[in-house]
Amino acid sequence: MSSSDDLGRTAGVSRRSLKRRNSLLLLLAAGLLVFAAAAGTLYYALKPVTLRIAVGPPGSDDQKLIQVLAQAFDRDRSAVRLAPITTEGATQSIALLAAAKADLAIARGDLDMPADAETVAIVRKNVVVLWAPSGLPVKGSKKKPAPKINTIDDLAGHRVAIIGRTQANVALLNVILTESGVAPEKVAVQNFGTTEIAAMAADPAIDAYMAVGPLDSKITAEALEATARARGEPKFLPIDVSEAIAQKHPLYESEEIPGSIFNASPARPDDKIDTVSVNHLIVARKALPETTVGALARQLFAIRQVLARQFPGAAHIKKPDTDKDAELPVHQGAAAYIDGTERTFLERYSDYFWAAVLVLSGLGSGWAWLRHFLRRDEREQNTLHRDKMLSLIAKVRTAETPDELLAMQREVDGVLRETLDAFDDGAIEEEDVSAFGLVLEQFHYAIADRRAAMGASAPELPRMRAR
Repeated sequence: MSSSDDLGRTAGVSRRSLKRRNSLLLLLAAGLLVFAAAAGTLYYALKPVTLRIAVGPPGSDDQKLIQVLAQAFDRDRSAVRLAPITTEGATQSIALLAAAKADLAIARGDLDMPADAETVAIVRKNVVVLWAPSGLPVKGSKKKPAPKINTIDDLAGHRVAIIGRTQANVALLNVILTESGVAPEKVAVQNFGTTEIAAMAADPAIDAYMAVGPLDSKITAEALEATARARGEPKFLPIDVSEAIAQKHPLYESEEIPGSIFNASPARPDDKIDTVSVNHLIVARKALPETTVGALARQLFAIRQVLARQFPGAAHIKKPDTDKDAELPVHQGAAAYIDGTERTFLERYSDYFWAAVLVLSGLGSGWAWLRHFLRRDEREQNTLHRDKMLSLIAKVRTAETPDELLAMQREVDGVLRETLDAFDDGAIEEEDVSAFGLVLEQFHYAIADRRAAMGASAPELPRMRAR
């Protein structure tokens, strides 16, 4: 065989090696791409979500509760974390929520909420406590003083002190007065801060008091004690129209204040009284994903009893009513958790799984097409080799010497080697190899017939082996 033939064969082997190496590199690149996509998806799915929650004012029970919750979620490495934003009060918190500068907010349910605000949880139930001073006993007299105000009807023409600066309390008092048949404009109202209780109790111009808070509120208990010392034992004013208020104003509910809830001796009140309540809520923007809000609700209700040991106010956290007719609807994520209709992991991400299957199927098809395209030269070369062997069969029948037969056998050896390499590379299919084997058998028979005709022997012929 000539040196030029050896060089050609060597070049052919080098080209095949280069193509094989390129194919392996492409396969490796595709594998790395799939791995990176899977890792990115897993990281995104497991990455904790941090929600901004607006709460205020500074130092309030609401702010302390959220700080405790945020610390607990961080400590437990929960899926949802909280980032508190301190505000001047509930009004500013709602404004931040409306401006999408916060994801959650703590506020009373009777505030002017944004159109897309929805309930996640009830932080506590605030009840209205109305009372009037009975007056201090006169020295030397055994007669108990009689309060000037015994019912809400008696408030007309008098001044009521409201604990807290929020105008929501004023609006609530006006609802109570209106439903009780008292014109709100006939009642003077004065707001006092939570740090001004002593001054409020000592003011002789005040005829009645109103506090809005949980039944175990320290502020309400302190105000009752302060007014009792300064103005005599409180006369609690029942809200007899509480049921009517709840019917006409769905944001309010009818409640009862149990006897002795604020003090046992003397009993404050001495018997249960009717009143109204308003929920203090965690509200969220409707745009928040259901899975995120559902996870937050699950974490919140799972940890509330544990946190109550550290912060008693956490025990007041309750699940909201998921009634679809509620004035302030419950977020779908929280409602799904409360109603037990949360979708499973597969249900939530089934669309993504199908999309991933389709993408991977497309990538597989693309990879197959790319391999087919890159190895088109080898397929064409295989066809040329098969045609060349068919032409060699014709030449075998006219060969004159054994050397000519030997040269053609060596040529077929090279063709066979390249064909098997192409099969190993995946450039040709098993059917192509079978067709090549038929042609090779025909070549073998032609060589054998020609040797017999020439009466000469020839070296063994290459045969296809089962692979």
